[in-house]
Amino acid sequence: MFATDIDSRAIATARAGLYPASIADDITPERLARFFTAEPGGSAYRVHKSIRDMMVFSEHDLVKDPSFSKLDLVSCRNLLIYMGAELQKKVISLFHYALLPGGMLFLGSSETVGELSDVFAVVDRKSKAYQRKEDFQGAQRAALGRFLPPLTMKHVALPPIADKVQPQKLSLRSLTEQTLLHHMAPAGALVNGQGDILYLHGRTGMFLEPAAGEAGINNIVKMAREGLRRELTIALHKAAVTHQRVQALNLRVKTNGHFSLVNLAVCPAATGTASALESPLYLVVLELAKVQDIPADARPALAASGDTQAHIAELTEELQAKEEYLHAANEELETSNEELKSSNEEMQSVNGELQSTNEELETSKEELQSINEELATVNTELQTKVADLSRANNDMNNLLANTGIGTIFVDHGLRILRFTPAATLIINLILSDVGRPVGHIASNLLGYDRLVADVQAVLRDLQPIEADVETLEHRHYTMRILPYRTLDNVIEGVVLTFVEITEMVRTRVALRKANELLRLAVVVRDAFDAITVQDLDGRILAWNPGAERMYGWTEAEALQMNVRKRLPPGAPVLPGLSAHTLEPSATQRLAKDGTLIDIIYRATGRARTGLRYSHHRTYPNPSTPYPCQGSPWINTIAAPRKPCANRPKPSCATRHR
Repeated sequence: MFATDIDSRAIATARAGLYPASIADDITPERLARFFTAEPGGSAYRVHKSIRDMMVFSEHDLVKDPSFSKLDLVSCRNLLIYMGAELQKKVISLFHYALLPGGMLFLGSSETVGELSDVFAVVDRKSKAYQRKEDFQGAQRAALGRFLPPLTMKHVALPPIADKVQPQKLSLRSLTEQTLLHHMAPAGALVNGQGDILYLHGRTGMFLEPAAGEAGINNIVKMAREGLRRELTIALHKAAVTHQRVQALNLRVKTNGHFSLVNLAVCPAATGTASALESPLYLVVLELAKVQDIPADARPALAASGDTQAHIAELTEELQAKEEYLHAANEELETSNEELKSSNEEMQSVNGELQSTNEELETSKEELQSINEELATVNTELQTKVADLSRANNDMNNLLANTGIGTIFVDHGLRILRFTPAATLIINLILSDVGRPVGHIASNLLGYDRLVADVQAVLRDLQPIEADVETLEHRHYTMRILPYRTLDNVIEGVVLTFVEITEMVRTRVALRKANELLRLAVVVRDAFDAITVQDLDGRILAWNPGAERMYGWTEAEALQMNVRKRLPPGAPVLPGLSAHTLEPSATQRLAKDGTLIDIIYRATGRARTGLRYSHHRTYPNPSTPYPCQGSPWINTIAAPRKPCANRPKPSCATRHR
């Protein structure tokens, strides 16, 4: 494992492997015993030597120093956030170059691979874990190019290409100049300050050849043949510094297996042309040296190329040229170093600002997390309240639907807000009637047409109204109209409730009839006359105390008898069956002791259940005092009692009703 940092003090602290005793709060006892050893006194823990031996600590500048290679994992957390976008891109490219195929990259929580997402696959976006992809070479070239910079770089901006114009007929002068240039001018190339070829003239194959490597390289220094490259580089540099023509004669250039003598000249391009460009241009002229151009004293040295003195002189000259080149390169490096220092100071300033911004963002992030937690708590509470409200709404709907009480909610405009299913039996309501005025709905109420007026009266006076109503199906309800009050005691409409009282009304009627029957039974029981009830077959169904006194049989004995046992021989069995109510008639009946009693009876029919008889006994002696003298007598059961003195006395002493 390689553990690196730019700070030597941090490396020294890491090499010690000493941790405070507080790590026991964050590490399980098993891991603490396995990987750490307690220092004397228990004030600190030190990492085991076996783990320390696995580590290689190194002071390392990730940006400037060469990167490690063939790594399985790169963990770089919370470092890229202090770098700019371009520097981040270079560092990510270095990581890609350093990792093995399938290697892992682990970044901080606020860091990503940025624009190089096509060379790293996302393994866990939340944990910022990435895996190196196989099919990428540009990142390696970018990483290597950081430490092996190319000899030249293209910084020139070419002038825009002019629009195509129609070819014009050349003049004789132009034709002559072009022909002379084609046949007599030497080969040349127009280049910028970095040696990038912008235009070639003539046949340059003897001096230039395609460079090895990537296709499309058009730098004249890289394309120069053996023996020309060094002098061409020096000449370009001198021309750029002095802005003067630089010339090198009799250069031995290797061409097709042999050496040729070549004259080289580098001169700045015309001022008018260069002024329109961002960087100056230079014209490189290459031509074969003629024999007469070679000095006479130099010809024997050239002929005897193997002569030692000539070789030494050549090497000395070459060494001097290299020294000049190195001196010039050193000056450029110093200038570049000063510029880099200035840029570094600016970057440090920007880094400080970015760090301050990052701290503010971290603070904002913590605040947002706190707000998010509060919102999550509020959301949980709201969800709980929504669940409670939904449950309460369901309970209310089930309560209103199952109580059987018809309920209608009406607003200030007499529009229906809600109603229960039981209300549809009283007023013809459907779901689409919600929002319609209650007065537009047809009701099933019988004889009640004051619904709208009563609702308006309750809204006006805030006094409840209660009334008993009946539907067309003869079902009875108690209707109550009450104001609808909110929790803030605000009137927002009225509530109509219909409580069914059909059974209560029927019970009331039944009680009224029962009271009447009870009063009738009391009259029958207290009557002095004999009153009996028998069915159509003659069985005795009722026997009052007057009958017990008149005939002598008790009620229990009489209920076991038939009326035929009380008839004397020759008397009709059931007189009076042809009419519901007959006029009083005189007849005879047998008593329990066998005596024959003269009576006056009156028969009344009772709905197929039998006959009711009123019996009045006659007395043979007219002078016998009337038993009812001074007592009331009854003409009919329902008739009021009148004293006998108000009625003429009959021809015979008779008790009658």
